[in-house]
Amino acid sequence: MNASLRLSLSSLRAHKRRFAGTFFAVFLGVAFLTGTLVMGDTLRASFGSMFGEATSGTDAVVRSADAITTPGEAQGVRRPVDTDLVRAIERVPGVAAAVPSIQGAGQLVGADGQPVGGQGPPTLAGNWIADPELNPYRLAEGRAPVKSGEVVVNRGAAKRGGLKLGDTTTLRTPDPVKVTVVGLATFGGADGMAQVTFTGMTQADAEKYLTARPGEAASIQVRADPGVSQRALVDRLTPVLPRGDEAITGQESAQENTDMISSQFLTIFTTFLLVFSGVALLVATFSIHNTFAIVVAQRTRENALLRALGASRRQVTASTLVEASVVAVTASIAGLAGGIGIAAGLQALFPAIGFPFPEGDLVIKTLSLVLPLAVGFVVCLGSALLPAVRAGRTAPLAALRETAVDASGASRLRAVTGTGLAVVAVTVALVGVLVSPSVWLAGLGALLALVAFVVLGPVASTTAVRLLGSPLDRLRGVTGSLARRNALRSPKRTAATASALMIGVAVVSLFTVFGASLKATMDQTVSRSFAGDVAISTPSFGAGGSGLSPRLAPAVQRLPEVQTAVGLGRGVAEVDGKGRALTVTDPAALARTFDLGTVSGSLRDLGTDGIAVTRTEADRQGLAPGDTARLTFTDGKKQNFTVRAVYGQSELAGDYVITRAAWTPHRTQDSDTLVAVSFKDGVSTDAGKAAVQKVADQYGNPQVQTRDEYAQSSAGGIDMMLTLVYALLALAVLIALLGIANTLTLAVHERTRELGLLRAVGQTRPQLRAMVRWESVLVATFGTVGGLALGAFLGWVLVNASDGASDSAFAFAIPPLRLVVVALVGLAAGALAGLRPARRAARLDVLRAIAAE
Repeated sequence: MNASLRLSLSSLRAHKRRFAGTFFAVFLGVAFLTGTLVMGDTLRASFGSMFGEATSGTDAVVRSADAITTPGEAQGVRRPVDTDLVRAIERVPGVAAAVPSIQGAGQLVGADGQPVGGQGPPTLAGNWIADPELNPYRLAEGRAPVKSGEVVVNRGAAKRGGLKLGDTTTLRTPDPVKVTVVGLATFGGADGMAQVTFTGMTQADAEKYLTARPGEAASIQVRADPGVSQRALVDRLTPVLPRGDEAITGQESAQENTDMISSQFLTIFTTFLLVFSGVALLVATFSIHNTFAIVVAQRTRENALLRALGASRRQVTASTLVEASVVAVTASIAGLAGGIGIAAGLQALFPAIGFPFPEGDLVIKTLSLVLPLAVGFVVCLGSALLPAVRAGRTAPLAALRETAVDASGASRLRAVTGTGLAVVAVTVALVGVLVSPSVWLAGLGALLALVAFVVLGPVASTTAVRLLGSPLDRLRGVTGSLARRNALRSPKRTAATASALMIGVAVVSLFTVFGASLKATMDQTVSRSFAGDVAISTPSFGAGGSGLSPRLAPAVQRLPEVQTAVGLGRGVAEVDGKGRALTVTDPAALARTFDLGTVSGSLRDLGTDGIAVTRTEADRQGLAPGDTARLTFTDGKKQNFTVRAVYGQSELAGDYVITRAAWTPHRTQDSDTLVAVSFKDGVSTDAGKAAVQKVADQYGNPQVQTRDEYAQSSAGGIDMMLTLVYALLALAVLIALLGIANTLTLAVHERTRELGLLRAVGQTRPQLRAMVRWESVLVATFGTVGGLALGAFLGWVLVNASDGASDSAFAFAIPPLRLVVVALVGLAAGALAGLRPARRAARLDVLRAIAAE
């Protein structure tokens, strides 16, 4: 073992506390990253196993070959297949059984009158398949449905809805259907497919409520005779299938379902967590760098003596890097163990809070271990590299100097460089916002702004600490003055310590501003587009919910209090070869209840062959009133539609509007997403709402809300997202806390003699503790104020870039109360971070401190 290695290990053993903060910063970042990767692998494997087990008896699936996919949706809509095809399939050699699978939206109403599920995952209904090998659900309790109105419910949905065998409830299909629970089922051994709900009906009921006409099914499930492979079965089925239908193996069907979950949910979920892992590691980088920079500064005389005794620059640099490597390896290995523990904890936690992921053992892949280990090592070693190089450049004569002066706060080069970067950042961001709207260009500007903040930090910290700390001179006297001067002593150290907190606060502020802007945008959209008095909707987002009965709007229209009630349904079709969502409604009533902007042409005469298009979409497709657009529906039928109107606004009305009469021949399960109601003159909102609610109660009890209530509930998912963001960013703030505490602890060690002299000349222990705490608060205040400013700017950039790059109009909003809370949390973090260093400083022995070198 060479001398530099022995020296490094000896230094680590002698100063374990110095690196405690660095160890925990690396540990937390690596643990979070490992937990995310392991949990993602586990969930993918669990879903794959669940789908594979649930569909193990299905050897082939017959379905429509073509799917129409609209923008923003991964799963396309396929036309139904004819159930008469079952007889032809059963005659194919090698087929043991074939059954139709009818599926649609069906939302159960729980025992408390509230809908079960619908907050993201789908709420499904279908026919109960008697063949246990072809049915992915297994009957766990009760029996199968045998007559109209009887249903089997997956056990997880029954638990959430407080339903048991024999209970009678309502199933929204979306028309309300009275059903009796006669059986409870499991899926792949679990109580359900995550939070997806399923209600199994008789085939006759499924055809009646879930399809447009009898004799249609979503697909046909096929089981092979023993000895016939899935591929051989598909090859035998293909020649007998009508044109436009296809057969795929059961394994391919299970893989498609797994891929759908992975692409739609797991990828978004894990990417979301990985972003926060990156933020945590970025914050850790500043804390680690600061720790090694302070340690190197404290060991200037020691390194200089080594150089005077003959140590080369390379040996001194290597000594510092060896220390960083030991910390990196030990912390990363501990982080791997902690990450596996986090994944196991989350696997147990999610079912407890009502999000039952599939059961299964933890899946730990090699990449999930190697990547976090490598990232932790690189982050720690990279953060220590500059301080290590600086240590190697220590001149032997530095051993004769008592202290080194940090002049970074007055560095002209740093000020010019940082200012130049800030100008470039603002210019690029403004170009991405105002000139050529681009989220990517705006993102580059935001990244450059972050770099500019870091470069300008030491320069800005001098001015900022003087301004922020000036009240301390009056409020805390000499104690406050000393705290401010200590923070000013090393601008680079103060800036690096504050930068860790600044990044955490900036990301929190960014999401807070963006979330408030999304809510303001929703409110603006409803206020600008929705001219009605109340809205009837179902409380769901994502794929969940069953929608509203198309018969609800006509029923509400018949009320004496109502002037206009219009339902907005949804359809899909290819418009000139591209998948598009269609709004199915009464166009004339739509114009009376929604502000559609300037309308060219007439919305009253669409008929069965007319279509209305937004101005943006018309310009994109090159359409004008009188032009022809060719629509291809999911049933394969093609029809030319004449553009009879072009309107201006589309937030709630959609880009394409056709009549119900035009949609009816091509519809599958029909439903409305919203019913807008306007009252007659003289009818109060309360009286009209009460009358509408009585009618709505007869159609599954959907929500009846005023315009303001509807806007607020539409943005309800944003608060849920922000809560998750704040919980995850608490990790970054915790790492920043550790960084501040570690810096102060090292600074206390560095100023041992100075603190001893202060105590000797009369400073009391409470005054000493207060001085260290206020220094911590000043550093935290600088980081918090900088983070708030940066986060607000980045939020403005993101909102306006999104506004310019999309068809929707975004509104920028700053939530002052939430940002005040963020600021208070940042200040509290500073106060907490200073507690332990302050106690250690106050416990110093005065005589030993004065004698310290």
